[in-house]
Amino acid sequence: MIAEIGHFALILALVMALAAVALPSYGVYKSDVRLMRMGDRLVLGVLLMVVVAFAALTEAFIISDFSLRVVATNSHTAKPLLYKISGVWGNHEGSLLLWALILSLFGAAIAIRGQGLPLRFRARVISVQMAIITGFLLFMLFTSNPFDRLVPAAVEGGGLNPLLQDPGLAFHPPMLYLGYVGLSVTFSFAIAALLEKEVTPQWARWVRPWTLAAWVFLTGGLALGSWWAYYELGWGGWWFWDPVENAAFMPWLAATALLHSSIVVEKRDSLKSWTILLAIIAFSFSLLGTFLVRSGVITSVHAFATDPARGIFILAFLGLVIGGSLLLFALRAPMMKGGGLFKVISREGALVLNNILLSTFAAVVLIGTLYPLLVEAFDGSQISVGPPTFNFFTAVIMSPLVVALGIGPLLAWKRGQISKVTRWLLPALVVAAVVSIVVAWQFVGASLMTLLGLGLSVFLLVAVLGELAKKLRLGQSSRRSLAERLGSIKRASWGMSLAHGGLAIIILAVTVSEAWTSEKIVAVRPADQVDIAGYSFTFDGVEPFVGANFSAVQAQFQVMDDGKFLTRMHPQARLYHDPVMPTTEAAIYPMFSGDLYATIGDQMDDGRWRARLYFKPFISGLWLGSVMMMIGGLLSLSDRRLRVASGKHAGASKTQGIAS
Repeated sequence: MIAEIGHFALILALVMALAAVALPSYGVYKSDVRLMRMGDRLVLGVLLMVVVAFAALTEAFIISDFSLRVVATNSHTAKPLLYKISGVWGNHEGSLLLWALILSLFGAAIAIRGQGLPLRFRARVISVQMAIITGFLLFMLFTSNPFDRLVPAAVEGGGLNPLLQDPGLAFHPPMLYLGYVGLSVTFSFAIAALLEKEVTPQWARWVRPWTLAAWVFLTGGLALGSWWAYYELGWGGWWFWDPVENAAFMPWLAATALLHSSIVVEKRDSLKSWTILLAIIAFSFSLLGTFLVRSGVITSVHAFATDPARGIFILAFLGLVIGGSLLLFALRAPMMKGGGLFKVISREGALVLNNILLSTFAAVVLIGTLYPLLVEAFDGSQISVGPPTFNFFTAVIMSPLVVALGIGPLLAWKRGQISKVTRWLLPALVVAAVVSIVVAWQFVGASLMTLLGLGLSVFLLVAVLGELAKKLRLGQSSRRSLAERLGSIKRASWGMSLAHGGLAIIILAVTVSEAWTSEKIVAVRPADQVDIAGYSFTFDGVEPFVGANFSAVQAQFQVMDDGKFLTRMHPQARLYHDPVMPTTEAAIYPMFSGDLYATIGDQMDDGRWRARLYFKPFISGLWLGSVMMMIGGLLSLSDRRLRVASGKHAGASKTQGIAS
């Protein structure tokens, strides 16, 4: 009965979503305030119905209702409660329902938080947002219904993929989806602006908080995904340039570019067409990721094994949304003339360079991801674009971006002068050069890429500190105390500095860990000792271990540092029962200097055990930098200018239409 209620709630949500598309749009056409206001109430109704449906599916997973096909396929009575709940979105149908839930949450947020928006504009935004959720609801109800009954009901479920039975994967998809769907709001704002035939600085202030929120969630989702890959897959890697990883990375790149270009629209009333196009592209990348995961065209540890026929519906929806929005952009873009002018050497100029480089890199990742798929589709041959190619373009394209990030915030708006920022840039250049020279001297075999990565990370980090010193007027006479000057710096400015500093830490972590990781693949007996990077691992043997829904062989390594006991590590080789699948559970001992990392494999014929031992220096800087970037984004989001931007009216504008 609960399942039928959930199914009926989805049908009601679809009906209300269709009404929320049609009625406010018609109200705008007729200048009917009552119809335009109906969008606010309808979107709340859609949210309520989707919440009911999601709660019904969650309840079915918790009680192991195997009369539902999706539960029987993706759950098991022996699964821990956390993974029964995360199993709700750990499959094709449930993940679509999560998409719909987050879409409706953002739609409701527009209706509630956007009460200060002009009513005409808000009605258009809600109509576009509800058109998107209509597509997802149609997809679910006609091709991927999570409430399909299984007759007769299964006695036991098939279980969730063991690789997904992990705390990191329990929270990674919701975080990533919040980022994906957050970009749907910027898309809706862009389409609404095209329909109103006007993009103003006020529009940029409206769209920036939504873009920033989506960017924060995308950053968190990518960080959680890389963290999961690092400790769960058993060989210490954190990024594979997998097609689905790339599909999540491309929206982040586009959102980062959009975040910076919207600043130029706000400050100089320029880059209007480009910013609108970025908003369309960013959400298009999100939909592309949905297509890649669910169409069956790729094989990935992240992809859902679904019927490829479902991809036809997604491809049609993708074509309608992207094709329709680009057609509208082509028709309306010539009407959006930029007003403000600025010199090439200026903060705006640095932001434009930032956009060019980010967009170029996103295009490279897109081509590298889709080209092998297109070649295979047309002539059946299989090729791959692997990490070496992506790593090369990362270095070539992102290096000047890092330099621009260090210089740009020091430049003046509209017209800057390099000579005026030399005082603050010189320390960054000197420190970066000294670090690179010292490393090249101490490590003769250090590669050019290692020296480049170290130089760029140190340059950016010191440049960020120089920018803060410039804002605080350090070394200059000032009547205000240091505390007063610290308090005068806006939260958004602190957030930008923290985010840029986080990127510097990530570059440093990637460079150091890739250049100086120590690895040994060994076969050991009890009492054997293995030395790696100055640490001594003594193998004490294995013992059986029984988990809730798996059995395992657990090894024990005693680790000594310079003859002193440091820790014991217990990697596991697991065998899950439903479905039957072996996995590796790494043991990791984190330190500031780096991580000790151990995995255990199978037993050889002579009684020895295969093991992998690593020392990965400063690898935790990857996630430290990611957290810094997220905190920086949240700090900027808390800035009063951004919190109230969407609720303020700035001047008389056609976009304002009928006031709410």
